[in-house]
Amino acid sequence: MTSRRGCNGFLSSVLLLVANLLIPAAILVFATGFFPYKPLLPGLATFDAVTEYGEPPEAKFDKIVFMVIDALRSDFVYAKGSGFQFTQSLIRNGAALPFTAHATSPTVTMPRLKAITTGSIPSFLDVVLNLDEGDESSSLASQDTWLAQMKAKNTGKLVMYGDDTWLKLFPDTFDRADGTSSFFVSDFTEVDNNVTRHIAGELKRDDWNTMVLHYLGLDHIGHKGGPRSPRMVVKQREMDGIIRQIYTAMESEDHLQSTLLVFCGDHGMNDAGNHGASSAGETSPALVFLSPKLRALSSGLPSPLPEREDFQYYSTVEQSDLAPTLAALLGFPVPKNNLGALIPEFLPFWPDPRDQVQLLMRNARQILDIVVAAFGREILESESDRDTLTESRAAYQDLAHGWKNVTGLLGQVSNGEAAPVLIPAVAKWLRNAQDVLSSMASNYDMSRLLLGQAIAVVAFLTAVKTLAMLADDKRLAFVPLSGVIAAYGIMMFASSYVEEEQHFWYWATTAWFAYTGIRGLKRGHQSPRAQVVSTALLLLVMRIVRSWNQTGQKFAGEPDIVKMYLHTNPALLWCLIAAAYIWVHMNLVFGLNSLPIWLSFAAATALVLAAFTFKVAFTLEDAPELVTGFARGMLEMNFSKHAPLITRAHTVFIGLGILAAVVLAFILLRRSVSWSQSGVATLFTLYTLLALTQSRPTNIPLFLLYSIQYRLLASPPTEHSRRRPMDDLSPVELSTLILLLQHAAFFAQGGSNSVASVDLSSAYNGVASFNVAVVGVLTFVGNWAGSIWWSWAGWLMMMERCSSPRAPRPYEATDAAPARETLGRMPREEEKEEEEEEARKRQASAWKRHVAVLTVFAAGGVAAVMAACTVLRTHLFIWTVFSPKYLYCAAWSLGQHLVVNVGVGGLVYWLRAREHAENGWITGCAGKGF
Repeated sequence: MTSRRGCNGFLSSVLLLVANLLIPAAILVFATGFFPYKPLLPGLATFDAVTEYGEPPEAKFDKIVFMVIDALRSDFVYAKGSGFQFTQSLIRNGAALPFTAHATSPTVTMPRLKAITTGSIPSFLDVVLNLDEGDESSSLASQDTWLAQMKAKNTGKLVMYGDDTWLKLFPDTFDRADGTSSFFVSDFTEVDNNVTRHIAGELKRDDWNTMVLHYLGLDHIGHKGGPRSPRMVVKQREMDGIIRQIYTAMESEDHLQSTLLVFCGDHGMNDAGNHGASSAGETSPALVFLSPKLRALSSGLPSPLPEREDFQYYSTVEQSDLAPTLAALLGFPVPKNNLGALIPEFLPFWPDPRDQVQLLMRNARQILDIVVAAFGREILESESDRDTLTESRAAYQDLAHGWKNVTGLLGQVSNGEAAPVLIPAVAKWLRNAQDVLSSMASNYDMSRLLLGQAIAVVAFLTAVKTLAMLADDKRLAFVPLSGVIAAYGIMMFASSYVEEEQHFWYWATTAWFAYTGIRGLKRGHQSPRAQVVSTALLLLVMRIVRSWNQTGQKFAGEPDIVKMYLHTNPALLWCLIAAAYIWVHMNLVFGLNSLPIWLSFAAATALVLAAFTFKVAFTLEDAPELVTGFARGMLEMNFSKHAPLITRAHTVFIGLGILAAVVLAFILLRRSVSWSQSGVATLFTLYTLLALTQSRPTNIPLFLLYSIQYRLLASPPTEHSRRRPMDDLSPVELSTLILLLQHAAFFAQGGSNSVASVDLSSAYNGVASFNVAVVGVLTFVGNWAGSIWWSWAGWLMMMERCSSPRAPRPYEATDAAPARETLGRMPREEEKEEEEEEARKRQASAWKRHVAVLTVFAAGGVAAVMAACTVLRTHLFIWTVFSPKYLYCAAWSLGQHLVVNVGVGGLVYWLRAREHAENGWITGCAGKGF
């Protein structure tokens, strides 16, 4: 029997390992089929390649100042209350031509700049590359862009000041440049001053033909305070002043008389100040062309306009339309991979209808080359029955037929008779081509999609088999886990449920607490009053947790506890923050109490005080309106009050590292760092301090609520309760509860399935220069801080179950006399060793069972998300809802599951096993909550 159990133990370990290795393999294989890099036409476009239309029309401008104001939503410029009053005056007198530029998802900087400069639709995978400042794989150095065309004209230098994403996208393109990092989102001022200080000097020079400016301050204000931040209008006025400076120089400087100023947003922002998804605010940036020459096109438009909920002001164009429009205005060929259409409002610049026709035809011919590259030239001659073709090929053939009609009209233009008919016909064909090519821009590799799904299904079935081998729970214990997996899988096929996934975890967790509370009443392990109070408190705390941050897509900007009570009452916020740090301090002293009391108290006080003052100093820079006199006073009392933020962060991280090393040393040397709890519980307290450091100030009180929930679940037996609430749960049920709490905590802290909700506010704590590994870890901890906390709490709850005093054995006595009688029957030392070995095996089995439960959900979730992305790959929301969900699924599976639950969790169990080998299980090993 022992041999058979050992064989099963080895087999289950192998199967569990295989299942967890298959999960990342499935994610990688599927991603390579779902996010392929699109084939591009090589080289630069030239006028010589198309000669049948004659000489290209003359350019209207010879220089361009292209100014990007990051996250410039359309209403920031056009609506009443805007700070862009000078710009609005130019709109009224006709010197500025305004548009709302539609930005497709993902609405983050790198893919938007690719669309603006190439006219194409970037890969959704650029949303990941956008977070990596060291990435160079996304470079546009070898692609045809309007910047490359301006450089090829050889009429002047290219200069750039601002967001260093431009330098990454266009290496060796700019002759003069000064880049600034786009991710230090706490900086509202210097990041823009570093751009503005170059402008006056450049406006005096006449050696450039292209100047790119990219301002980040407005975007940073949005991330920190939202679109209604009091700083927002101030920043708008600052940007308007820069526009006035440039426009005034264009009027007064001779070498700038033929200069075009274009300013725009790369994307907008939602009501919470974030971006990345597809809400109306995120996809509606402003786009304005300015020049005294534009008065020839328009006598002016009304400005400002009333606010609009859809943010659509004036004419709406696609961001990709910039590339062909600039090509016409500045006199260079349309970039080869462009999908944009010349903005028709500029056609009157060329009074001759034949010039207008030529500009449109050159634009159309360039897009036709993309169609031919995709399906071959035979698409132009094919007369296949449309009903027999695939959807994509039928759409392309419709374009081919439309092209034949256009070219038929073109032959009549020589005498100008057909121009009034041809111009709208070509413009319509361009829009149709843009719609077709944009909607079919994804070149899925179906073989890889299916292979990735197959691997995920195998991983799921392997994990299920492993759990069946390991678990000895009753069948009823598997019902909640099965229900969660089934409901989650079905939910992935509905876009609304994916956008509002938080409600599923909130309701599932609430229902679980209610169910276990009712079951506990029936079992009678607690007094009815204690059971009711405990369950009611768990439900109450869960209700507060779920109301802390409004997240998701539909209600992201709606009132919540943070907005209604903490932002409006900073004193209350800092009282709660102080309570959290005091609680950590108490637990840290408690967790180091085997050291001399003066040493444990001094070490805990120094570290917690450093962490608290860092959070105060960070908030003072980040959101000074939230820092009250009490918090400022703490900063003044601290001897390091003049220390820079990066030094403060280093102090906290080094302090955490030193204390963690001390605790690990005690464990490895098999000594107790605390007389009252395990060393692992002390490490949990240190992680909690790290989580507070990486969390937004308004989210710190959530950890007090988590601690209350934990104490209610893991509180020791009392005279009114013979068992702890968690003791009523089977091992599989306990693992299911931990799974629910991990996900509920993620959404409670403001997370969602939208790229816009990624919190980068603490991603650069202690970072002087960009390091992808460090920033990646800090970003993950900042966004999954609550989920990781509940992983730790789950490990400790399982170990707490093992720490319960066991019942006396038959050979054990309860007093001295019986002890003497049974002395001769005491087991030999060898039997005790066998008992300890058996206990270790049981503990290892419990650990594997926990990992198996989490792996079943992880693999099942991956398989469900992959299936949804495959089935719905032509869905309208594939890139705005399902693709971001896939990225989050990968982060959950690789980061939270494999790294945290399996990797860190395995280390924690190994460390606790070493403590057990020397000291046995210590009652109360989980400490006091933190």
